[in-house]
Amino acid sequence: MDVTRQNRMLTAALAQALAYQAQSLQAVSRTFALTIPQLPETLRDAVGNGYLLCRIADTIEDDPDLPWEKKAYWQAEFLKVVEGAGDATAFAAAFGADLSAAMPEAEHDLIRHTPEVVAITHSFTPAQRSALSRCVRIMGMGMAEFQQHASLQGLADMAEMDRYCYVVAGVVGEMLTSLFVEYEPRLAPHDAEMQQLAVSFGQGLQMTNILKDVWDDWQRGVSWMPRAVFQRHGCDITAVRPGGHDPAFAAGLNELLGMAAGHLQNALRYTLLIPAEQTGMRDFCLWAIAMAVLTLRRISENPAFASGSEVKISRSTVHRVVFLSRLLHRSDTLLQLSFRVGVKPLALSPAAGRA
Repeated sequence: MDVTRQNRMLTAALAQALAYQAQSLQAVSRTFALTIPQLPETLRDAVGNGYLLCRIADTIEDDPDLPWEKKAYWQAEFLKVVEGAGDATAFAAAFGADLSAAMPEAEHDLIRHTPEVVAITHSFTPAQRSALSRCVRIMGMGMAEFQQHASLQGLADMAEMDRYCYVVAGVVGEMLTSLFVEYEPRLAPHDAEMQQLAVSFGQGLQMTNILKDVWDDWQRGVSWMPRAVFQRHGCDITAVRPGGHDPAFAAGLNELLGMAAGHLQNALRYTLLIPAEQTGMRDFCLWAIAMAVLTLRRISENPAFASGSEVKISRSTVHRVVFLSRLLHRSDTLLQLSFRVGVKPLALSPAAGRA
């Protein structure tokens, strides 16, 4: 086969893989399917691919039927694939056979298409590949460690919650920052600050998810809530049930809502370091921040909620977020004012918000 024809075939295969990536994002994440297309095209491909790699790692973690030892094994095997030391096709077949039938079909489909996803990964620059593989390594190893001890006992304290949020979300923020800085050279002087803020950004989003999904996780027999926070308020987190009206639980929940809002304040600081002309990059961040703030407010208004669906923001609310972001995304002053208004009902914790 001549070189020209081979290159054409490789280009066609990559284009097909990128088309699958766009389709899969729509199936496995409503939020990222909305925000990733706002990014500049070359950055969009890398961020979308990074998200799908993380989604594969999450699929391993989320499988309700796999023991933690098996999860640790598959995380290690997936990392080999991402780093080019393993066979993506063999991984897809073997892990696909192990994956629980209870997992969503979209995630089964993603596992079947691991070779296409990883082919995109391997087409990136060395710096991009390094950022993506580092994220998968830290996330996979970290999640396997936490899965070993996952139970309704929850996490011990805020230090343990901070560490959990780092391995499942903070490291994603670091990955995104590396990709952003490579794409936009004007961010280079802020790299160290942004990497630090990115961890807090990720924690704000992850804490929002933990608080929203607390009772859905409880139904699965696991809690990621910090026991010590609730104990300070006289609440035994293991004794609380969905839909209860326990003032002590509500007090602990309120404290965590304030901490999450503090981390989202850092997320806004992160976003404002992005040049105002890079409106797509700003929107990518702003939409996630706004949706998280509005979710925290929904939880604050209904602390006795019994499922995540009760505090999930509506599609019409998402549309308003998009509209307002596009009006304000160039103005640091208006964005800061909007954030202050948004978090006003929450007991924002400045200490938790320090990067």
